Amino acid sequence: MEYHIDAKNKVLGRVATDIALILQGKKSASYQANRVSDDKVYVKNVEGIIVTGNKMVDKIYYNHTGYVGHLKEKRLEEKMEKDPRWVLRHAVRKMLPRNFLTQRRIKNLIFVEK
Repeated sequence: MEYHIDAKNKVLGRVATDIALILQGKKSASYQANRVSDDKVYVKNVEGIIVTGNKMVDKIYYNHTGYVGHLKEKRLEEKMEKDPRWVLRHAVRKMLPRNFLTQRRIKNLIFVEK
């Protein structure tokens, strides 16, 4: 089944929760925990996602290059300017169970341009 979500003026966490449930197949009548569902999620207007509180300034994403002293950090504000799709995909990935199905499930998340 295909789900179409318009993310404009919706809170990041709430949209990510809905998408994670669909990608796991829990909204399908034929749900099996050890299978990837056929459900696909099409998301548009990702640039219009909002966050509550001071998260745009306070939330920090960390990345370590592997070298000593090379811990990179970027604020949510910077990540949203560069690629808002990454922010939503990252939130959904963190909400999915950490197992061998995660990569195959995240491929069913498709971003649609206007």
